Parts: sequence; C-alpha cells; structure tokens
Amino acid sequence: MTPYIYDVLDKALIAELRKDGRASISTLATTLNVSRGTVQNRLDRLLSSGAILGFTVRVHQHIETEAVRAIMMVEVVGKSTSQVIKTMRGIPELTKLHTTNGAWDLVAEIQAANLSEFDGVLRQVREIDGILNSETSILLSST
Repeated sequence: MTPYIYDVLDKALIAELRKDGRASISTLATTLNVSRGTVQNRLDRLLSSGAILGFTVRVHQHIETEAVRAIMMVEVVGKSTSQVIKTMRGIPELTKLHTTNGAWDLVAEIQAANLSEFDGVLRQVREIDGILNSETSILLSST
C-alpha cells in the first residue's frame, strides 16, 4: 500500500477544519474553490489515512470556568518518540502535541473538564511505555 502524500489542498482543507470543524462540505468546497466531490474524497482519505483523528468542539474559556489547562513537558526513552506520539494522540484531552529540542522531547497542551479528569490524564500519560519523565504546569490565567 502506497502511503498517502499530503498536498497543498489537503493542508488547506485541514486548516479550514481547524477554524470550523463543523463546516459543511459545500462551504469547504466554496472556500477552497473545488467541487464538493473533491472535498468529500479528500476528507475521506484524510480520515482513513489517520491524518485527521476526529472532530472536536472548542468552547470559549468563559463557558468552561472549571476547565483545567496545562502544559506538560515529556522526556522520551531512546528511539521510542514515534510510538509515544502515536499513543499520546489517542488521548483527547491532549489538545496539541509538539516536538522540541533541549531537555524535553515533547510538549503537550492539556485541557481537562476538571481536576479529577486532569489527574486521570496525567496518570494515563505517565503509564505510556517509553516516557521516562514529565513535568506539568497548570495554566492559571492567560493575558
């Protein structure tokens, strides 16, 4: 099976879905200046290839007053980074995952509904094979 190669249209489609994950196929087609069939085919391929893992709702921070947001730095053992990333992507509360340099290999952005859920996310991440160490800072306010 030949791996799917992502092109400019795929990247533009993903960018539009990041802005509005509920955008209709028609709206996406108009915005991207392609046919509805092209958008549907690309979306199907992005989903089946694993490029798009799912769709989520972003809620204004004033609505989720109990939400806990944090940044987690992660140190990975040896050459297990790819496997760790793959596993971490399956945790919905990890809203973004970044590779980095320096003492930490990965930086994850976390958003949990409450402290109990946040604690569960920390436990889940710490149990991933290949993670040597982590440090998490709760975000108290944003300016």
